Amino acid sequence: MLAAAALLSGPATAVPAYSPMQFFEGRTEGIGTIRIMLGKPYRTRSIGHGRFEPDGTMEFVQKVVDDGKPPRERRWKIRQTGPHHFTGTMSEAIGLVKIEEIAGRFRFRFRMKGNLSVEQWLVPLAGGTTARNTLTIRKFGVKVGTSEGMLRKLASR
Repeated sequence: MLAAAALLSGPATAVPAYSPMQFFEGRTEGIGTIRIMLGKPYRTRSIGHGRFEPDGTMEFVQKVVDDGKPPRERRWKIRQTGPHHFTGTMSEAIGLVKIEEIAGRFRFRFRMKGNLSVEQWLVPLAGGTTARNTLTIRKFGVKVGTSEGMLRKLASR
């Protein structure tokens, strides 16, 4: 369901030998359940495709399908701003998305319409092809929603 970024290296190439965001390069699939206060939980699924732009920015596009809703597209553009820190944009966010790598886990923080603030954690699992995804949505500091799911890397076509 979420994000991507790239390290900046020398002028020959903007993508380093290894970037933690290389997980998002190529195809991914996210599956999860969203729970919003006073609402019925619903399933969500996304198919994403990520690529590094020449300047090292990770562009990640997801087709998102939530139960009972029409499909939509979510776009991310993320770049590394310092050791373990990334920033960028996401089409559903208001303002910047801030990402921190903390002990091998990734914390995403951003705001959305309706005075919502979102904190999302991606935790890579052993093997490097799957990550656990948890998300908390708050309004005026009060938790109003959560999401739990998995994100996995798909074989290239």
